[in-house]
Amino acid sequence: MDSNLTFLKLGGSLITEKDKPRTPRAKIIQQIAWEIREALREIPNLRLIIGHGSGSFGHATAKKYRTREGVYTLEDWYGFVHVWYDARALNQLVIDALFSAGLPVIAFPPSAITFREGKKVQIATQLIQIAIEKGLIPVVQGDVIFDLDQGGTILSTEEVFAELSFHLRPQRILLAGVEEGVWADFPLRHSLVTEISEDTIKSENIQISGSIATDVTGGMAEKVKSMLDLCQRVPGLEVWIFNGLKKGNVLNALRGFPMGTKILSRNS
Repeated sequence: MDSNLTFLKLGGSLITEKDKPRTPRAKIIQQIAWEIREALREIPNLRLIIGHGSGSFGHATAKKYRTREGVYTLEDWYGFVHVWYDARALNQLVIDALFSAGLPVIAFPPSAITFREGKKVQIATQLIQIAIEKGLIPVVQGDVIFDLDQGGTILSTEEVFAELSFHLRPQRILLAGVEEGVWADFPLRHSLVTEISEDTIKSENIQISGSIATDVTGGMAEKVKSMLDLCQRVPGLEVWIFNGLKKGNVLNALRGFPMGTKILSRNS
């Protein structure tokens, strides 16, 4: 495990107005970029991979064309390209903000370095590894990918992180969104779950709801499920789900301060 390597995801609901098509939260993106820069100034040996969701840029189009379910017809392929175009547009805005903050970022869109065959995802991990070794910050995103069985599909940022985790072994995955963490009583938001493992879900009968906005990749429930599974397969990994809207939260998370909800393996 690389104790200096952290994966940071900027959720689609954090960096876009998710109920307003193609509307970025420019000030939030800029704020987070400067917080990342400050974290790297304070912690020179910190190594990062940044990922981000599609929010109001990609999910509505993906839902319209049902791209995640497969790409077969000419109309499906038009939708595939439309989703790619929307995801790329947001990615450029994120890259611009990070680069303007003085961060040595370089984009690795999954559509260009990833494909799926059956249940197996093939990703050009070596390219990302080289970028990290040279002191660069790879930026990945939720994106369309080619699928040898069903033409095409969508790979979420969490799925990209999962594939990279098997090879690069980060110490932490930080998922910054608009919620304080995982709520046991969403949408009432009275009871925050501070720690989740398979044992706590069973013993405390925690019920996790999905997203209230359009999210073709599953919302909060799917995020927790996929991260729990990942923690089981990557021993020692910690995942934190927290609110990235509050100024200083991303910086403090990168500093290693406890934030929101911690997800860990049963044996951690």
